[in-house]
Amino acid sequence: MREDVESLDIRDVTANWVNAEVLARQIDERIKALADLSDTPLFFGRLDYLHSPGADRAEGAEGERPRPEAAYQTLHIGRRHVHDAGGDPMVIDWRAPVSQPFYRASKKDPMDVGLRRRFGYTGGDLTAYEDEHLSDPAEPSGAATTSKLLQQEIERPRVGPMRDIVATIQPEQDEIVRSGLSGTVCVQGGPGTGKTAVGLHRVAYLLYAHRERLARTGTLVIGPNRSFLHYIEQVLPALGELTVQQATVDDLVAHVEVRGADDAATAIVKGDARMAQVLRRALYSHVTMPTEPVVVVRGSRRWRVSAYELEDIVRELLDRGIRYGAAREALPQRIAHAVLVQMERAGEAPDDRVQDAVARNAAVKAAVKDVWPQVDPAKLVLRLLTDADFLAEHADGILTEEERKTLLWARPVRSVKSAKWSAADAVLIDEAADLVERTHSLGHVVLDEAQDLSPMQYRAVGRRCTTGSATVLGDLAQGTTPWATRTWEEALAHLGKPDGLIEELTAGFRVPTDVITYASRLLPHIAPGLAPVASVRENPGFFEIRTSAGDADVVGACEELLRNEGSVGLIAADARVPALTEALTAAGLPYLAPGTETTAETRLTLVPASLAKGLEYDYVVLDEPQAVVTGEPDERTGLRRLYVALTRAVSGLIVTHAAPLPAQLS
Repeated sequence: MREDVESLDIRDVTANWVNAEVLARQIDERIKALADLSDTPLFFGRLDYLHSPGADRAEGAEGERPRPEAAYQTLHIGRRHVHDAGGDPMVIDWRAPVSQPFYRASKKDPMDVGLRRRFGYTGGDLTAYEDEHLSDPAEPSGAATTSKLLQQEIERPRVGPMRDIVATIQPEQDEIVRSGLSGTVCVQGGPGTGKTAVGLHRVAYLLYAHRERLARTGTLVIGPNRSFLHYIEQVLPALGELTVQQATVDDLVAHVEVRGADDAATAIVKGDARMAQVLRRALYSHVTMPTEPVVVVRGSRRWRVSAYELEDIVRELLDRGIRYGAAREALPQRIAHAVLVQMERAGEAPDDRVQDAVARNAAVKAAVKDVWPQVDPAKLVLRLLTDADFLAEHADGILTEEERKTLLWARPVRSVKSAKWSAADAVLIDEAADLVERTHSLGHVVLDEAQDLSPMQYRAVGRRCTTGSATVLGDLAQGTTPWATRTWEEALAHLGKPDGLIEELTAGFRVPTDVITYASRLLPHIAPGLAPVASVRENPGFFEIRTSAGDADVVGACEELLRNEGSVGLIAADARVPALTEALTAAGLPYLAPGTETTAETRLTLVPASLAKGLEYDYVVLDEPQAVVTGEPDERTGLRRLYVALTRAVSGLIVTHAAPLPAQLS
């Protein structure tokens, strides 16, 4: 297929050089999408149908011709569609409707499938297969839930970036993956339930099913930090999808350079949704009602628009609720229209060119400048944070006096460039910028680790999908910010998607049974309403709690785990990282920073607890749990940070401590 694309000659099929460039770029992207990955097999499953699948289930994605899959009773399922030289399918894309029974068929509902076969691979080589005879009454009904290949895939060592789970998607995950484009879905999932993978595979599915629409409108994956985005960046390319953008919330709102930081109390107020009302009031306070008429001179004639007529125009624009900037652009045209009405009454026949000329008249421009002045979003926020009277006027009845004091900067600032903006300030500027001019909306947005966002951050993300949909992923128990999400209903409301569907994943595939059981002791203290994750791992995993006499014992635990195959993460409170850095260096033990890809030579990563969220390692050494708790501004946040750190291991966990363990773990 790749050679066919590479051999295309487009010299005689393009009308001009622009068309040629566009087509050449599309061909290059197609060649990249068809790249062979040495250890990524083209197929991972097979379905034997009792009858030929219906034509409706064999149809391809939006904009593609129907594929002749209905003629085959035996179908191989893979990451992408593969056809032979004659165009007949050899491998069916996992996202095609006809592939769905591979994930959903069961003994109770075989979906007309007689045999489901799973293939096992080692380094790209086919090494095993496993059959389920779904329509055979003699075969035990529990076969599908005890797949050895599934267990092996879960426990396969993790070296390098996150990989796709396309071969092991479970029925409850598949329902979320294949849900429609029009609706927003929120997935609550504990550690190891696969929520991130589900979100990424949902993007891949939507791009398959609605490719033309999403090609126009765009898709975006939002993660909590750059380390996390680097960790997941290879999943979609492995599924043949190369066009999805990735960003953090800070990237989205980067209107100013962030050089400062807020204390928790200030950040909570700045992140409160009430700030949107304050900003709106402050912005529209710049609009004043006209007190003088506008006189337009054209030739020997003078045309007068009275103050009360101008006021009617201004009030009508305010009542329409359109963006501040759009209304400002419309105002001179409205004034010009009022002049044209007078001209027509006087017997003249003005056209659109006359209206445009009147709108550009100096008197009209001066009136617009006085009545509806331009406002810079960053300057507006700066004034609110530095001018006590201005803030009091526009926050009256919205914020308390104490909250207003919390917002005000201690020292005056000369300009926007010299200000030490915080991340929360950048979000406020983004809100103000959207009040002035509408933010561009994408077709679909995936928001991962959403539980840590403030209401104002949710609004910033929601502005990027006002005309599209979203997939929200998170775990309320892992919220580690003072403003962490309390309920998903609130989050969806702030996002502008109050009708979003909330789904919960409770089956744990990553974290070993003994580890998740131990970590779940914290749930009554950090998220009382959440059900604990139920591990489906047959292997209980390796789990030990050790008393440490010093950093040398921590290094020794790392060396012990490195004798196993796979990656090792040393997770510690941020304040402990410098000391552990020295200890690892003194011991001659090479290590990586979070987000750096592990290799066969360097498999140890030193992870500050604040960056551990969303990452996973085969083995983890957790240093001083009490230090992780006390490193946060309050106990609940500290216990949530500890819950995150405890649940990063796939195969084994060693907890080392010199100080007593938190009482909540006893």
